[in-house]
Formats: sequence, structure tokens, C-alpha cells
Amino acid sequence: MPLFLSDGYPHYLIAIVAHCGHWVQSPRRQPRGLAPKPRWMPLPELLYAQVVKTMRRRRIVEVKHRVVFGTQAAVAQVLAACGWHSNTAFVERLNVSLRQRVAALGRRSATPCKSEDGLGQPLALFQVYHNCVLPHASLRQPLRMPAPTHSTGSAKVWQPCTPARAAGLTDHVWSLRDVLLFRVPPWPQPQPA
Repeated sequence: MPLFLSDGYPHYLIAIVAHCGHWVQSPRRQPRGLAPKPRWMPLPELLYAQVVKTMRRRRIVEVKHRVVFGTQAAVAQVLAACGWHSNTAFVERLNVSLRQRVAALGRRSATPCKSEDGLGQPLALFQVYHNCVLPHASLRQPLRMPAPTHSTGSAKVWQPCTPARAAGLTDHVWSLRDVLLFRVPPWPQPQPA
């Protein structure tokens, strides 16, 4: 179970618990009557911390670190193993990337999203673009031998890498043409009874 870090936006908590939870049946309090309904609870090993920034006049005046699930010691142990500290840099970077590439999410946009259907397809396209097409500088890999370029520039010493390639889901950086021409197999259709 990974450690989740975010800012204080309340909808992150709902999404994390929706994916990292399970049904728990409460014990009966009385011998007769209806059994209590099962409840959706977060997994016991879930670690989730928030960094909440308080702003006044566009300046940060206070930063609070809050552990929502797990313990402070468990969160600190996971962060220490990576050499990190609790911050919101990654989620803020992703939010900026989303607003820049999906017009309906822009703050002052001429095309605001008015329904969930209008947002699903642009978000799916952004997700594929972000993970398969866009090379991330932090994931680049050094080449064994510098590769000459076909121009007057210096030799290439880095190989671009996307998150999907780093995770082993693909063996190359996709082009946008590859994404748009990829044939997605149809979802399994329910069989008539």
C-alpha cells in the first residue's frame, strides 16, 4: 500500500478511501432484529497525510501537516526511506498540468465543464498523453554510449522515458499519432440470460 500525500482538498480523501477500502460487517448489538448494515472502511495499512497551507493576501502564513490514516511514525518512516519530506509539490504539479492541458478544468475558461460526461473523455486523453506520450525529465535514463545527432548539436546522452515505460507497461515512448490510432478492444458485453 503506497503512501498518499495531498493538500487539504476534501475530494482526495473520498477518492482514496473509495479505492483503498473494504466492507466491514459490524457485530450485532442485540440478539434480535435487523443486523447492522456493512460499512465501507479504509484498509488498516492505508497511509494518507495532508499538507494544508493557509494563505493571506496571496502569501503562505501557516503550513499544517496532518496524518489522516496511519501514524506519524509510519508516514515518517516511508518518507525517510525515499529521502523526502511531506509536501504537496507532486499534486500541485499535476493540478497545473491538468489545468493547462484540459480546457474544461481551467479556472477562467471559456469552456467550463457542465457535466461529468463532458469531462470524462478529455481526462482519459490527458491521462494517456501524460503517461505514454510525454517524456518526464525525472525519469530519463542515461545512454550507455552517447548517440550522435543528425545536426550540429552535441551527442545525445539521455534516453527519454515516460511513466508507462518506467513501469514496464510499454517498451517505447508513444507518439500522439500512436495513441489516436490505437484500437481499444471492446468491453466485454453482458451475455443475455
